Amino acid sequence: MVDIREVPEADIDRALELAYLVFHDRPEKEARERHHALLARCDRIGAYDGDVLVGFMAAHDFRLSVPGADLPCPGLTFVCVAPTHRRRGVLTGLMTRMMRRAADSGSPIAALWASEAAIYGRFGYGGATTGATVEIDSTRPLALRIDPDRRPLRLVDPEDAVDVIGPFHEAARAGRAGRPDRSPERWREEWLTEQDEEGEELSPPRIIVLGDPGEPIAGYVIYRTKPEGDGGARTPGLVRVDELEADTPGAAAALWECVAALDLTGKVSAWGRPADDPLLHFAADRDQVRVTAQFPALWLRLLDVPAALTARSWAAPVELVLEVHDARLPDNAGRFRLKAGPHGATYRHADGPADLALDVRELAACYLGGTRVTELVAAGLVREHTTGAAAALDAALRTPVLPHTSDEF
Repeated sequence: MVDIREVPEADIDRALELAYLVFHDRPEKEARERHHALLARCDRIGAYDGDVLVGFMAAHDFRLSVPGADLPCPGLTFVCVAPTHRRRGVLTGLMTRMMRRAADSGSPIAALWASEAAIYGRFGYGGATTGATVEIDSTRPLALRIDPDRRPLRLVDPEDAVDVIGPFHEAARAGRAGRPDRSPERWREEWLTEQDEEGEELSPPRIIVLGDPGEPIAGYVIYRTKPEGDGGARTPGLVRVDELEADTPGAAAALWECVAALDLTGKVSAWGRPADDPLLHFAADRDQVRVTAQFPALWLRLLDVPAALTARSWAAPVELVLEVHDARLPDNAGRFRLKAGPHGATYRHADGPADLALDVRELAACYLGGTRVTELVAAGLVREHTTGAAAALDAALRTPVLPHTSDEF
């Protein structure tokens, strides 16, 4: 009989060994210490077979930007089950306990990044944001259709970076849904570490900001570089952009132009960019700037559907009866009348016929505005009983920019 219970701090190293076993990983001492410190700050739940830890799950204490609001949102991480205990309900037990705890603590939503996309839909998680990998051929100057902001660029020491760019990032979160907040510890341990866990040949992080000294910055870029390869076919030096934030298109153009012009490099690669990145429009040559991959990023779970729907803002008036199915959290299931608009929303039980019928997974995918209900109707995943209901809900859920995050956790 497997027992689901809290994992004490004394068992964190056991949890890490289980995770490294499951994810086929052997991190160095420095990375292990960072992982230990991270889990010490997380909520931790384990599955114990006697005294043996056979399943584990942790949750960051995040706040997530949603349209018009910032909500408490546990961010699940280090989810793992021992190979000896797969298909025995261990993950279901962990997930159920974590969802109920989060809902009871007042978190209307939860989020994760899926290592395997096939797993989490059955627990009500929907893919709510999309990421893209963008590559720039920087063997020649970056061609632009707009004028870059010509205020000065300057390097910032990583030791000072949190104070300089942290407030800019926090302010920018409100402008795009789907973004978790960052503690000083996450900045230092996830974004600004001297050695990158995934690339030993990469340089330490470099931070460039745009703006006149003494004035608020207009944007920043965090990047690492990799020297030219000397194999059989020489490869140009690489600039890996980890994050680029700007408050205007001109500021973004200045930062992209800067990283594309770095000496001894010939390619810029930026993972996890928004699908509607302005670069893709103001780049003059789309053969020079290409999207090489697109993928589901943040997965969202609505733990308390009424609280989640009434907390966010709405772009247009809508009044519909939704029939929601939720196999894991039955309080969310049933027929409800959603009445929402620019001045707020109500969501109450309804007796009348449903306009739309959908699983909580699909509702989560649409919640941030990144997935259209009409697309899910066309895919057979949402049933539209009243013609035009899906389009009306899409108009109400719409956001000025697509939801997006590059905060993989």
